Amino acid sequence: MRTLGLAAAAAAAALAVLGLSPAASAQQITVDLGFVNASGNANFTSLNLGEKLSDKVGRVVLTQNGKVLYGRTDGATTTESYDGGARAQYELTKRIGLYALLVFQRDPFAGLASRWLGGPGVAVGLVQSARDTLSIESGVTSTRERNTANFTQSFAAARSAVNFKHLFAGKSFVTEALEWVANLETMDDQRLSSETALTAPLSRQIGLRVSYLIRSDNQPEPGFKKTDRILTTGVQIAF
Repeated sequence: MRTLGLAAAAAAAALAVLGLSPAASAQQITVDLGFVNASGNANFTSLNLGEKLSDKVGRVVLTQNGKVLYGRTDGATTTESYDGGARAQYELTKRIGLYALLVFQRDPFAGLASRWLGGPGVAVGLVQSARDTLSIESGVTSTRERNTANFTQSFAAARSAVNFKHLFAGKSFVTEALEWVANLETMDDQRLSSETALTAPLSRQIGLRVSYLIRSDNQPEPGFKKTDRILTTGVQIAF
């Protein structure tokens, strides 16, 4: 159970840093909300809710995030997924940091009842300008997942990610988050996710946000498709 030990160690490290109490030098909170309800010839309800909290204590950057997607059509649930995570990153320099993360995922419509993954890694800021930021990160994770047929497995995985942000004139901005995870015990078992989002501010605190998420699993659960595509629109509120 060495992989589970790695996840526990990563979780303990992240939660220990998240519990630090010194005054923060920078804190940001954003909430994304989208809701649609229709009745008549078509009866459906859809909800997307997301939140992100980031803080900085000295050289430690703390991040916590969550996301919920839910939809019902004619009284039956047609989509449902949950994502959450915590991350602590220590800045060695302005461009290089060491991080520990813990992530939870649930997506029963993709055959996933639960997935926990955690582990350490290194992040490098390649571009840090007034309008553009580009960073890459790489690390190892321990994963424990259970499918909707109640089969559970644990394994070590390699994780790499790319994060990009471009600020347009008028303070609108686009972001791209690309993540690749590969099972180190079964190399054909690989997952890739890409989320592209555009945010246009309406005021200092409120903006419109459109995102397009693609999730691909090279070895999906039996009876499920390899790729999911999710388009969400809504309002983003910054505090």
